[in-house]
Parts: sequence; C-alpha cells; structure tokens
Amino acid sequence: MGGARHKMDLTGQRYGSLTVTGPAENVGGRTAWLCRCDCGREAVVKTCHLRSGHTKSCGCRGKGPAYIDGTCVEMLKAAKQARKNNTSGVPGVDWRPTKGLWRAAICFKGQRLYLGSYARFEDAVEARKRAESELHDKFIDEYAREPEKRPRADS
Repeated sequence: MGGARHKMDLTGQRYGSLTVTGPAENVGGRTAWLCRCDCGREAVVKTCHLRSGHTKSCGCRGKGPAYIDGTCVEMLKAAKQARKNNTSGVPGVDWRPTKGLWRAAICFKGQRLYLGSYARFEDAVEARKRAESELHDKFIDEYAREPEKRPRADS
C-alpha cells in the first residue's frame, strides 16, 4: 500500500537559533526550509538537519559549531593537525601497505576526496597541502568575509 507522503509544516517552529519562516526549494531532493537566525540572517536548511539538531544557526559564531554547506568551520581549522590515531604525522596522508603507496585525501562539504596515491611520502604531503589551500583555506577566507556575503547555512 503506497500512501502519499505528506510534507510536514515546520513554519514557526524553532530549532536552536533558527526560526522557520516558510518552505524553500528542495535541496538535493530533500525538503528544505527558509529560516531566520537570531543574528538576523536567513538560511535554507534541510528538514533532517533541523530536526536532528545538526544545524542550529546560520553559521554565525553563535551557539554550537557552525555548519555551512555540510562543512563545520571549526573542524576545518582543526584539520591541519594530525589526529591521535594518525600514523604518518600529516592529516589526510596514510600508508597503504597492500599497494606500497602513500595515499592523500581530504574531507570537504561532507565528502571524502581522494587526491591520489604516491610512491613518495613528500608527494602525498604536497597533494594534501595543495588541497587544504585550495579548499579549506579558501572556504575559511570566504566564511571570514562580511556576514552578508557568507555562504548560506548547511542545507
């Protein structure tokens, strides 16, 4: 029995610093809502991110971590330091013993991007540093711009 799916109306509901003001165009096939943050900015946020608590603000430096386009700004800043379980000493670079190669990767906007496999450790580190500069640093710079020019909150 295939019943019709009814869209839940979240208008007027509050999630963290966000108040839902009305429906927005779907994002990636998912229902989204236009929200006003306590700071005064608007954001388009998916229903699942509102209801799960994943997105609680427009990305302003208010309560909780700021997520913009699926990316936690605070985590990007911390991503330049290797985690405790990292064995290479460089974030996003690991040794693949079955292939006998160093692999470089970076996470950005909710996706893990593989940057290639390299025979030389230095080449893998260079690929990772280049990606950090092109993706993370550029994103952080855009986030630091004037608030009205910031990307919209995680949608």
